[in-house]
Amino acid sequence: MGTPVAVEIIDDGAVMVVGWGSGTRSRFHAIWLRDNALDPETRDPGNGQRLIALTDIPAETRIALAETGEAGDVVVTFSPEDKTVRFPGAWLHAHAYDRPEDHRADRPCGWIQQELTTWDSGLANSVPTGDYRALSTNRGALGDWLSAVRRYGFAKVTGGPVASGAVCDVAALFGFVRETNYGRWFDVRTEVSPSNLAYTGLGLTAHTDNPYRDPVPTLQILYCLENSADGGDSLVVDGFMAATRLRDEAPDMFDLLSHYCARFEYRGAAEVCLRSRKPMIELAPDEELIGIRFNNRSTAPIVDVPYDHMRDYYAAYRRFADIIDAPGMAVRFKLAPGECFIVDNTRVMHARTGYSSTGTRWLQGCYADKDGLLSTLATIEDDLNEH
Repeated sequence: MGTPVAVEIIDDGAVMVVGWGSGTRSRFHAIWLRDNALDPETRDPGNGQRLIALTDIPAETRIALAETGEAGDVVVTFSPEDKTVRFPGAWLHAHAYDRPEDHRADRPCGWIQQELTTWDSGLANSVPTGDYRALSTNRGALGDWLSAVRRYGFAKVTGGPVASGAVCDVAALFGFVRETNYGRWFDVRTEVSPSNLAYTGLGLTAHTDNPYRDPVPTLQILYCLENSADGGDSLVVDGFMAATRLRDEAPDMFDLLSHYCARFEYRGAAEVCLRSRKPMIELAPDEELIGIRFNNRSTAPIVDVPYDHMRDYYAAYRRFADIIDAPGMAVRFKLAPGECFIVDNTRVMHARTGYSSTGTRWLQGCYADKDGLLSTLATIEDDLNEH
């Protein structure tokens, strides 16, 4: 499928057309091919980083010659440099941007990557879970677990050590702890004078953490050390599912929450004043749904919505909250000592039920970043593909 069977130069050398064994064709611009050349003068053979700047490439770059080579390669000679570069056919196929099936106009506003799966309470029957020992010793098991975190934005770990700081060991399976004003890790249990409502026995509604930061911590891990109190169940809600339901039910409301910025603020400790200005539903420039920031405890006065739209904005805010809190949206569970869960903090909201003073409930949490998780997953997947 990724084997080139024919090449053609068109537009006076500005474009190369590759015909594939599947019968399809892909066009590549000369300047794109030259910028992405794989030769050792253009890219470092060890780390793959580009050794030249775009301005080092002649603006009038054209394709002087193109032909299929051995082992499914395409050999291209560029003018005026008279430089010849070999492109593996599989590489060209994997990076083809001339895709007739990619009709951006057909994508809904708030579209989601195909590798992601939205969910509701039905996921409770098949919560993605990894065993701590297996994740620590088996890269295949770790890859499966990380892939589930990427797909669902949420997963559990069982069988971990019941030891203070073990939450950081979970983060170390794939990346690094992101230290904040709360420390390298933080205890989630009742305090006499709490700096955050999380440190009480009160129930907490579904929320993303630290929306007042920019950038926000993209992963959060909550690890159980003790949990004998009545109540204190954990809940998770897929914010992408909630956002798409709002979009399908009330597109105008979705547009308000994705177009205008909310404001978030935290002043819970001395010399700490954290603020951010971001929409509750965040879209990329091509309207991909990329983030949720939702936290009623940390929402500051919203002042970036025009007067004429503020009433409707608050109606949209309320409706979004109703969807998030609706029966059937949350997966609910109670952690046992040595268990933890991880959430993509840009997508999945977490909550807890209130708990009594009878017994104890002690969780530890830490933050990490998704780029480390995705990097580790990519290396595992590359290793598996090579074998």
